[in-house]
Amino acid sequence: MERITWDQYFMAQSHLLAMRSTCTRLAVGATIVRDKRIIAGGYNGSIAGGAHCIDEGCYVIDNHCVRTIHAEMNAIIQCAKFGIPTEGAEIYVTHFPCLHCCKAIIQSGIKAVYYAQDYKNHPFAIELFKQANVHVEQVPFDSTKVISFLNQS
Repeated sequence: MERITWDQYFMAQSHLLAMRSTCTRLAVGATIVRDKRIIAGGYNGSIAGGAHCIDEGCYVIDNHCVRTIHAEMNAIIQCAKFGIPTEGAEIYVTHFPCLHCCKAIIQSGIKAVYYAQDYKNHPFAIELFKQANVHVEQVPFDSTKVISFLNQS
């Protein structure tokens, strides 16, 4: 039996979180990690107690759903809410972070972003990550590895 790498493990966690998404346009998951320990996770969906896109439809302004909060923001805010420092942590995201999430990631002190899929990779987000010395790396996710592993038992 071949073990998956840490990157694959944390990316799998992010994909699992994405399965909780209530967004009908794109399901995204994010996992914040420090010292190979998960400290927070998030997915895109409505604010706590709010109406969900899957129930009432997307609320789109300028081609963007404003009803949802992004997975990265949910994970970062979870850390803030419970007093968990993010300085020096890493984040694993199913899709490349948007410009707003990019800025939140930088401001939170996260030092590395690992993402599975390109998604409207904004050139200014890429530039900001470089300016802030945030390591950005694509870590493709192969769900067939997870499925074949689960079928071994």
